[in-house]
Amino acid sequence: MAELDADLDHILPSSVLPPFWAKLVVGFVSLVCFARSYDGDFVFDDSEAIVNNKDLRAETPLGDLWHHDFWGSRLSSNTSHKSYRPLTVLTFRINYYLSGGFHPMSFHVTNILLHGGISVLMLDVFSVLLGGLQYTSRGRRLNLAPRSSLLAALLFATHPVHTECVAGVVGRADLLGALFFLLSFLGYCKAFRETGNKEGTHSTFWVLLSILLGAVAMLCKEQGITVLGLNAIFDILVIGKLNVLEMVQKVLHKDKSLENIRMLRNGGLLFRMTLLALGGAGVLYVRWKIMGTGPPAFTEVDNPASFADSVLVRAINYNYYYSLHAWLLLCPWWLCFDWSMGCIPLIKSAGDWRVTAPAALWLGLIGLICRALCSADRHRRRILTLSLGFLIIPFLPASNLFFRVGFVVAERVLYLPSAGYCMLLTFGFGALSKHTKKKKWIAAVILGILFINVLRCVIRSGEWRNEEQLFRSALSVCPLNAKVHYNVGKNLADRGNQTAAIRYYREAVRLNPKYVHAMNNLGNILKERNELQEAEELLSLAVQIQPDFAAAWMNLGIVQNSLKRFEAAEQSYRTAIKHRRKYPDCYYNLGRLYADLNRHVDALNAWRNATVLKPEHSLAWNNMIILLDNTGNLAQAEAVGREALELIPNDHSLMFSLANVLGKSQKYKESEALFLKAIKAHPNAASYHGNLAVLYHRWGHLDLAKKHYEISLQLDPTASGTKENYGLLRRKLEQMQKKDV
Repeated sequence: MAELDADLDHILPSSVLPPFWAKLVVGFVSLVCFARSYDGDFVFDDSEAIVNNKDLRAETPLGDLWHHDFWGSRLSSNTSHKSYRPLTVLTFRINYYLSGGFHPMSFHVTNILLHGGISVLMLDVFSVLLGGLQYTSRGRRLNLAPRSSLLAALLFATHPVHTECVAGVVGRADLLGALFFLLSFLGYCKAFRETGNKEGTHSTFWVLLSILLGAVAMLCKEQGITVLGLNAIFDILVIGKLNVLEMVQKVLHKDKSLENIRMLRNGGLLFRMTLLALGGAGVLYVRWKIMGTGPPAFTEVDNPASFADSVLVRAINYNYYYSLHAWLLLCPWWLCFDWSMGCIPLIKSAGDWRVTAPAALWLGLIGLICRALCSADRHRRRILTLSLGFLIIPFLPASNLFFRVGFVVAERVLYLPSAGYCMLLTFGFGALSKHTKKKKWIAAVILGILFINVLRCVIRSGEWRNEEQLFRSALSVCPLNAKVHYNVGKNLADRGNQTAAIRYYREAVRLNPKYVHAMNNLGNILKERNELQEAEELLSLAVQIQPDFAAAWMNLGIVQNSLKRFEAAEQSYRTAIKHRRKYPDCYYNLGRLYADLNRHVDALNAWRNATVLKPEHSLAWNNMIILLDNTGNLAQAEAVGREALELIPNDHSLMFSLANVLGKSQKYKESEALFLKAIKAHPNAASYHGNLAVLYHRWGHLDLAKKHYEISLQLDPTASGTKENYGLLRRKLEQMQKKDV
């Protein structure tokens, strides 16, 4: 039994669970933690990565997944974030296919099950990292640390910082990356299974398979490739049994001994390191070539520290971000879906008290590193070094050391590093148990931590169930975050509470005066409330700050159109189309402007462009039919209406418009069928019944006309045209009755 396991003997005094039951317990606990999110909505980034991602739909060729980023944009685009995760997107597509559409339950259940499977795999990983790698003569791996590996796996399964990855569907990338990361590590361990534990022997097949699994992990999430670094450290410390401190001392003392070099050669360690290095370099090179146009371009609001002019300011803030990530591992109570846009103000001077946080972090890390290198106990040295390796190596892609990242703090990047933290915590409990007699108190603390973690996971999973709860939960954590206020406002606006939405949008703009998306949304609401002057000012400022903001240009055009400033409106629409060539909604609004100016041909051309870009654009089709109808081009209106209904066969508004045209063309039977079909789809539309009554009136079916006039007036008693037509019909019926008498 490993030394650490012996130290925990009194903390976990019950007989060690058999492997199957231990895995069952860990899997069950992990499911309990996050089961509450199983029927949640698509929230936050899920909308862009899943609901609006065309790569999930059957009509998109599967091959496109290999040329698009995580959000469905082409990797060659300058606006792409270069997040290349085709295998993750493929699992989303499978979910979409199996659930018959965008039904979130299927997506959430998959995430929960993935976390359960990863937590179970962690048992095997921790047993190797904490107990060492030994095989029986039959090639069966021995679990020399059943107690400590179970405790570490339970700590991992219940850590609240994992909620974003599990309860947020886009966290699938981190889950899949972690799954193949662990499989790669366990595969690397199997390279030494059939060698009879002979020094220097290994299976090259398993080493190569481990590299391949690392590449697969990277195709799920970028940080998956870091498993090759962990494999290398594991090989050096556990398989090669090298003492790093001893080697450093020999180098410093200019020791000419070639003992360690011979060990590298004889042990095959140099060969395996070469394979890992070449494999990693090859995978990264291919990944770089696929990215096409170089690294992604992020803005200052995404990662303000990386835009600081001073190298010292950048270094201090980066280290402060590291300390915040470390704090989330230690105390995962203050969790937020987004930490950007003023949530964490920059440290600009050494007098800022927050500089104590990175100082404390590095004191702790240096202490652990010294303990790991200088300990006389080989097992302790191995555990501490591997724990630090698991904590630091998977975090490196998020560290800003190699390239700029698009966030300040992100809970999702801690999914794998948290395994290293759980190992350190387990080691700490073992060391504490060794030096104290109060074993029951330590056991109580462990149970308390696990209980609090489970409770926090359940609460946090509930907050991720819908956007309202998620966004509001962030207000107390990051009250200075403009994006939090923006998202709360957007959620309120979507639910029709414009007054409250305006308040949050204004606060977002106050916190970040260059927040163009908040200005755009606020301008839209003010436009709808007919507060056109302020709306124009906001939208003008938005396009001044970001001249290529196509949506803001279009909305500015709508406001200018409402203010009767037609030339300015046309120019705004044209600018929007210049920055976004495929913009059907802008063509639609441009067509409305031309219609108001009686430029009918231009209006029809604009609406036709809208339907070419977006064949299901019902409003554009309808306006074409109505304009052609009003200008007496009934044959052309009928042709356009039939074309539109072929593309959108269940649109009742199109049925209604075409029915009106057919009625004027005296195609009464066909017109009646369309009116009735439209009424069946939308029975409470007063105009549908009123126009059908007019058709019957013309057709001579006066009783049916009377019936539908009355239904229409019941639905809308204020409709003056219907009242007038109904009056004419009643007088005609009265005259007919007098004649009959």
